[in-house]
Amino acid sequence: MENRTVVVGFVGLDKLSLKIAFSLIRSGYRVQAYQEDGSFLKEFCDLGGARCQSPVDATRDASVAIIANDGDDIAYILSAIEGMDKGTVVIIQSQLSPGQVQKIEKNISEKEDVALVDAYIFEGYAETMDRDIIVIASGKKPALERAGPCLSALTDKVHYFENEVGVGSKFKWVNDLLESIHLVASVEATFLGARAGLHPSILYDIISNAAGSSRIFVEMIPKLLTDDSLLINYVNSLLKDAKSVMDAAKAVTFPLPLLAVAYQQLINGCFMKVEGELSPSPTKVYEKMFGMNIRDATNQPSYDPSELARELTATAESVKKIGFIGLGAMGFGMASHLLKSGFSVVAYDVYKPTLVKFSELGGLIGTSPQEISQEVEVLLIMVATEAQAESVLYGDNGALSALPDGASIILCSTVSPGYVTELEQRLKDGSKDLKLVDAPVSGGVIRAAEGTLTIMASGTNEALQGAGSVLSALSEKLYIIKGGCGAASSVKMVNQLLAGVHIASSAEAIAFGARIGIKTRKLFEIIQHSRGYSWMFGNRVPHMLESDYQPYSAIDIFVKDLGIVCNESSKMKIPVHVSVIAHQLFISGSASGWGRYDDSAVVKVYETLTGVKVEGKHAILSTEDVLKSLPDEFGENPMENQDIIGNLNSKVLVVLDDDPTGTQTVHDIQVLTEWSTETLVEQFQKKPTCFFILTNSRALSSDKAVSLTKEICKNLEAAAKQVDGTSFTVVLRGDSTLRGHFPEEADAAVSVLGEMDAWIICPFFLQGGRYTINDVHYVADSDRLIPAGETEFAKDASFGYKSSNLKEWVEEKTKGRIPASSVSSISIDHLRREGPDSVCKHLCNLKKGSVCIVNAASDRDMAVFAAGMIEAERKGKRFLCRTAASFVSARIAIIPKPPLQPKDLGIKRDSCGGLIVVGSYVPKTTKQVEELLSQFGANLKVIEMSVDKVSMKSLEEREGEICRASEMANASIRAFKDTLIITSRKLITGKTPEESLDINYKVSSALVDIVRRIDTRPRYIIAKGGITSSDVATKALKAKSATVIGQALPGVPLWQLGPESKHPSVPYIVFPGNVGDNEALAKVAETWAQPPRCSTKQLLDNAEKGGYAIGAFNVYNMEGVEAVISAAEAESSPAILQIHPGSLKEGGLPLISCCLSAADRARVPITVHFDHGSSKSDLLDALELGFDSVMADGSHLPLDENIMYTKFISSLACEKGILVEAELGRLSGTEDGLTVEEYESKLTDVAQAAKFMDETKIDALAVCIGNVHGKYPPGGPNLRLDLLKELRELTMKKGVSLVLHGASGLSQDLVKECINLGVRKFNVNTEVRSAYMESLKKPQKDLVQVMASAKEAMKVVISEKMHLFGSAGKVLVTSAEALLPRSRSKKKTE
Repeated sequence: MENRTVVVGFVGLDKLSLKIAFSLIRSGYRVQAYQEDGSFLKEFCDLGGARCQSPVDATRDASVAIIANDGDDIAYILSAIEGMDKGTVVIIQSQLSPGQVQKIEKNISEKEDVALVDAYIFEGYAETMDRDIIVIASGKKPALERAGPCLSALTDKVHYFENEVGVGSKFKWVNDLLESIHLVASVEATFLGARAGLHPSILYDIISNAAGSSRIFVEMIPKLLTDDSLLINYVNSLLKDAKSVMDAAKAVTFPLPLLAVAYQQLINGCFMKVEGELSPSPTKVYEKMFGMNIRDATNQPSYDPSELARELTATAESVKKIGFIGLGAMGFGMASHLLKSGFSVVAYDVYKPTLVKFSELGGLIGTSPQEISQEVEVLLIMVATEAQAESVLYGDNGALSALPDGASIILCSTVSPGYVTELEQRLKDGSKDLKLVDAPVSGGVIRAAEGTLTIMASGTNEALQGAGSVLSALSEKLYIIKGGCGAASSVKMVNQLLAGVHIASSAEAIAFGARIGIKTRKLFEIIQHSRGYSWMFGNRVPHMLESDYQPYSAIDIFVKDLGIVCNESSKMKIPVHVSVIAHQLFISGSASGWGRYDDSAVVKVYETLTGVKVEGKHAILSTEDVLKSLPDEFGENPMENQDIIGNLNSKVLVVLDDDPTGTQTVHDIQVLTEWSTETLVEQFQKKPTCFFILTNSRALSSDKAVSLTKEICKNLEAAAKQVDGTSFTVVLRGDSTLRGHFPEEADAAVSVLGEMDAWIICPFFLQGGRYTINDVHYVADSDRLIPAGETEFAKDASFGYKSSNLKEWVEEKTKGRIPASSVSSISIDHLRREGPDSVCKHLCNLKKGSVCIVNAASDRDMAVFAAGMIEAERKGKRFLCRTAASFVSARIAIIPKPPLQPKDLGIKRDSCGGLIVVGSYVPKTTKQVEELLSQFGANLKVIEMSVDKVSMKSLEEREGEICRASEMANASIRAFKDTLIITSRKLITGKTPEESLDINYKVSSALVDIVRRIDTRPRYIIAKGGITSSDVATKALKAKSATVIGQALPGVPLWQLGPESKHPSVPYIVFPGNVGDNEALAKVAETWAQPPRCSTKQLLDNAEKGGYAIGAFNVYNMEGVEAVISAAEAESSPAILQIHPGSLKEGGLPLISCCLSAADRARVPITVHFDHGSSKSDLLDALELGFDSVMADGSHLPLDENIMYTKFISSLACEKGILVEAELGRLSGTEDGLTVEEYESKLTDVAQAAKFMDETKIDALAVCIGNVHGKYPPGGPNLRLDLLKELRELTMKKGVSLVLHGASGLSQDLVKECINLGVRKFNVNTEVRSAYMESLKKPQKDLVQVMASAKEAMKVVISEKMHLFGSAGKVLVTSAEALLPRSRSKKKTE
């Protein structure tokens, strides 16, 4: 509705109505009013309102009628409603009970289209609000929607409560409770202070700025002291309001002991007769009750305690040495600050660890009060009780005996004024000229350490002069109180009276609010702006809401302090009714075992007594139970609808990712790390469904993040204009645990792109276990759902928050600019029962500029919302989305695919180690690193970078640490070691979020420098943590773009960096800091670690498939091993390193280790084979020493014995997955000292071979077809190829590979013919060995050249053989899967 056409009618006026009317007139409304007594009508008309003659006239033509009524006259309100026009919204501005509102609502329910809103409207109290109007409105949703424009014209502080009645009255009840108690406590405190000799005006000035302050004290005590007639009206009104609260509490059976006694005092203030006067002022009543004239005391000559303090500070004597007794929470901070201020401090405390801690700061310590009091000029006592003060002064080893004449004693403890007065007299009566300063302190632990306490001090001028410099050093506010010792403690006593009553009244109020159904967090928020607020309410209620009773000031402290109030008031004949009840509440808390809890735990007295719970924490829930309790998912996936799919490209989804982990749920999507207009034009021209821009703004300050967001949005707009038909939707992808620059980035985007129809808030992320249910965001931990505000993420030094409810989170992060009550939401029930069409309707009906929360617990929920949003966009709606990763994949209909593994990318073995970089500090990361080290620590090179050195020390130390880490990493990766670079795990934070971000930047930039200096190409890179992964990719590896090719684990993106990057082909795994269980990092590292050596069996199978043979080369030393590896890598050929028993005898274990290590580090498949194992003992050793295959050579035995021998070895090898080769028939010739004469040789028998293979289950058969070991006779080889053909047919049927020993000396044609006939392994020795021996004949200068020459000579022969065997180049065409090991035992059972 247009404001200028709307009429608002007022029935009844009061002072607040005038302000409401003025706001409406200023907003363009036309207002008219009727008031029975006419007292405010002239002012109303002066503002521009129109005067009416009756309630009916006032509501005629009115779209909104505001009925103001101070009483509870329902009949009057009903008569005002009678005759209203159709369509009128009635706003009742009164304090009716929920029951009365229900009666009115029922009475008008038959009137056509008349809607009712109950509104508690009041002027807010807060420094930042300048008495703005606050509205608490409740009613049915349609009524609130119709009243909304009018209420919004009054103020932006409107709190809506849908489908509730009388909510405003409930809030007012709680406020009235607090006002009543605070007024009576203020009166008691003022009279008690005056009776103690304190000037009321001076006391007022001090308390108004102290912890005992309240709005009632500040506003009403001046009226009390001046007998202001306005106080009469206020007390009369408050009495009536307190009666309403008492009645409401009775109705819900809730005890209000503090209000009950305050109510009695209000009755006295209104009705007590004074000197026959029937209706005297409250001031006169209380003067009679307390037996003193407060007005006369106020009119006594005054002074300025602060000015006296300034004069003292200017003239105080200097002090060199201070004795300090009592290093409790505040005492330690005070003593430490004195040290920092240049004083020499010697301290004592009964708790020895505290003394040690103080000593470490540079302080002196002693073993008794007596010891530390020697030769001090000032002794400061900061103990808890009078008894403790007495003990440290007069007890065994007490201080008095050692204090030098003329020393000053500063007593900072909260003790009774009477005790201080009595102590001063005893000191005067003593033999030493000791001076006492009464100086109780206030302010808490932090201010004690900062030297910003509030101190009230009294004593003789001489005593104050001696202590002035110490008091000044400890205080921000120092008050010198006249009246001698005891006067300052009297001020502290009054402050503690008020503070204690305010804590107890806060507990009573918040518990009562919970009982009558108010959300306690909302209650806290409203009361902060109401007259019932006190300093203690603002400070202590948050502890009550969080059930955080870590003691700052314990319950037992107020048992003591209010005990002092009760005792002193009794001596002074001043009744303190409310204070006594508050004291009893604290005693009840102490008696219940909570004495050492924070004083806010007094609320537990109410909780225990009534069964109500005030805490605003959301419960930790069972994941399984919660998910089972939800409705069934929507029946079909709407993102599979062809109409929806056809519109996916209607708007390009541009995701501004504040760290790289936002790509957790997508694949085949482009990521840009730079965003020039030219780059964006090029991207838009590709007509993508979606692309990411990596801003990494979470690592920036708020100002820089805002500037960056604006720059990108401007470039996006410019680029879109250059590409015809391009429109886009911006997604601000943020952390699923709610960290990041919100609302700053959203505001920045809107400032460029224009106002949106709505902001969409959707942090659901299934893979990370993040669910939003009933507007509360949860983080799954094992089988529990923990409210996000209760997790470690909420304690983030830069982006911390308290609210788990996302509506409240929006309000918290916007600092109240967007109230929770104005935030809309789409429930899971809505998504699952009503579907996308209803979502579209909801989004289209949102008020422009709204904020909408999306609840979700499954990917289907996301799909339903995404489909509805697409439809709303088709209708012209524009949205700005602040979401986690799941929204993006749902919005662009990504079909999930399983996590990728190296084999999926064709990754082959590499000669370098992998690189893992960990910068994240979230506890989950630390646990994952611990698990990684637990499982694979022995295989990792761990390099810890000192955060302290790179962020807090000199530039030289920073540079040294970076150099050390990068050099170690380079060496480790070159040495084939997977390498973990990790920041030291002690988190270092700054004093402010900005300082913490600066430290984060220094740490991240150091990691970048380290990775930038690593020149060795890693096999893979895992970057752990959002900021870390972004900086490593963009700054260390110089990537300007990347393609998300999938995920390494659910929620862990796998990137392929652009060709311009330092290592474009290296898999880059972006591992978020907050994703996965404790074993997740270990799982990824295990998957991407160097694959184990492929087996000899697999090599031979590959050769069979490829129709080539593998060369098995006998090696004797390091040069031979290197020659084989070097040739294999140069020729891209698989190969076998072969050790003969003769060479093993000489080379021993070092030769085996050399072969195994070389095979592990080779970039091509290499296995290690033990040849001609004719000794069972040697073979048993070989099976344990890491060989990939062995030859069980029983060829010298009769057939049956050969079978038994080979079968035994084969059965053992099978269990270990080791290939077994055996020989049937016998070759003649000599090899490594073993000679078989020609007459002993024997060709392989086909029939025997069949039996042999069936019974032994071997994998490879070395056959004798006329081949020999060593050199062939002058006539050359005479191979039985016909026999080989028969054996080939047999071995093919048995799945056994053919092996031919004695390949040296065979012609190329003969070798090729043998390969064609199925030989898959050739043993090569003689020719390679001959090349080695020949190289030794060439003269060389030193052994290094001898080694190099020998290696090169052998490499030439080996390379020739690889080409001859056909294995050269085969690694390149062999699938990655084929290179992976397979269990031999499995193959046997298939």
